[in-house]
Amino acid sequence: MRVGLYPGTFDPITMGHIDIIRRAAALVDKLVIGVAINRDKGPLFSLEERVAMIEAECSQLSEQTGTEIVAHPFENLLIDCARDVGAQIIVRGLRAVADFEYEFQMVGMNRALDDSIETVFLMAEARHQAIASKLVKEIARLNGDVSKFVTPRVNAALKERLG
Repeated sequence: MRVGLYPGTFDPITMGHIDIIRRAAALVDKLVIGVAINRDKGPLFSLEERVAMIEAECSQLSEQTGTEIVAHPFENLLIDCARDVGAQIIVRGLRAVADFEYEFQMVGMNRALDDSIETVFLMAEARHQAIASKLVKEIARLNGDVSKFVTPRVNAALKERLG
């Protein structure tokens, strides 16, 4: 069984994330969405809320692709999380050259820790490449329309949280 791990904070999950999840699901039998518990980032949504959003947004995608997609919170090293869930590959989304520079360093460190786990980079479709959770939250905080960047369910959650 091919298992992939797609890690992130997903605060909140965006159309860019969903695009990467959909495409990664075609590569593996099981895709684990690693939801990072990163207290330093001060997430807008709790871990439980982020996991629930991922599960809600991915349930239909799992049915459509035939790939098991599960959310898995983690607070340890990414490479240890990959081992914990039995992942052979780590899936990373790229938006721009700046992402690649950071990701390149991470791959090197992860390979030094465990060279049996590969990292696969996927580019989001062009219409989703500029989407970042941080920017979505900022636009929503300033009463901007984020409906092009998130699903209706996530949009409603943002509106409820931010008033």
